[in-house]
Amino acid sequence: MEPILKGRGLVKRYGKVTALDRCDFDLYPGEILAVIGDNGAGKSTLIKALSGAVIPDEGEITLDGQKVSFSSPTDAREQGIETVYQTLAMSPALSIADNMFMGREIRQQGFMGKYFRKLDKKQMEDFARAKLSELGLMTIQNISQPVETLSGGQRQGVAVARAAAFGSKVIILDEPTAALGVKESRKVLELILDVKSRGIPIILISHNMPHVFEVADRIHVHRLGSRLCVLDPKEHTMSDAVAYMTGAKAPEGQEAA
Repeated sequence: MEPILKGRGLVKRYGKVTALDRCDFDLYPGEILAVIGDNGAGKSTLIKALSGAVIPDEGEITLDGQKVSFSSPTDAREQGIETVYQTLAMSPALSIADNMFMGREIRQQGFMGKYFRKLDKKQMEDFARAKLSELGLMTIQNISQPVETLSGGQRQGVAVARAAAFGSKVIILDEPTAALGVKESRKVLELILDVKSRGIPIILISHNMPHVFEVADRIHVHRLGSRLCVLDPKEHTMSDAVAYMTGAKAPEGQEAA
């Protein structure tokens, strides 16, 4: 099986600091790939390169077997790659529907939409309600309520639903449970598995090892700017993963740092 999203020899330098050092990456169709690594390992730069927020200095990225070059996150979104950032990138004062369609607003047909750029609020609200219902998030009663009135878990749910609605090929989740309590984290993990069941591959960046080992099909261990190894969570323990990413232990055939 060919990877749906692949990176080869990715390099990104910031002055004298090399954030990505000839890094390889593979995401296969229908899987959840967790990306783990210590602080400063280069995880964020890798994800930014894959989502169009950063342009690599060297290397290539392929999507569906075709070489791609993203100059911005908008380019990546147009190719079907959606990212849910740790900050959620939502506007608290706007409604749930407005946040789901931010940057993709639907305008009314005819004169009012064409010349006065009037938005089709009903169509956007109906679509947002349908997508939230699909993912079991209709504990949110009013699609027009401001996002600032939602709980942390509900906000994360809206952000994931937005990604699932428009991410036709890949969804990237950056620390989706970092600021959530136990109950809300559980709901978000169920949401991630639900999205996976729809056939959309997911890249999950997380420091939470129990969550990683619960939902991931494979684990990409990132260390010193490149991929150290890929683990099968059924064959390795959390202690192994932490030891590899901190350098306390090396994968077979390598020496520990």
